[in-house]
Amino acid sequence: MTPLSAYRKKLLKEIEEIPDEVMPTMYRIIHLLKTGWASRKKRSGQRGSLQGIWKGSQIDDALLREARESLFPYEAP
Repeated sequence: MTPLSAYRKKLLKEIEEIPDEVMPTMYRIIHLLKTGWASRKKRSGQRGSLQGIWKGSQIDDALLREARESLFPYEAP
């Protein structure tokens, strides 16, 4: 028996002993742990670049100015 399967059996035994009213909370905890570890594994440590996402699109300066003013009204002249 591999050490991993031994831990799996231990965890399943512990889970079987948890009262039913606590199970929804336990599920959320286990799910958060699992998804947290999964996303950490996928990270490469470097942020991807957005360069080239619009591939030659032209952005009108007036549209850019309008968007900036709507997002950051406190910086408007």
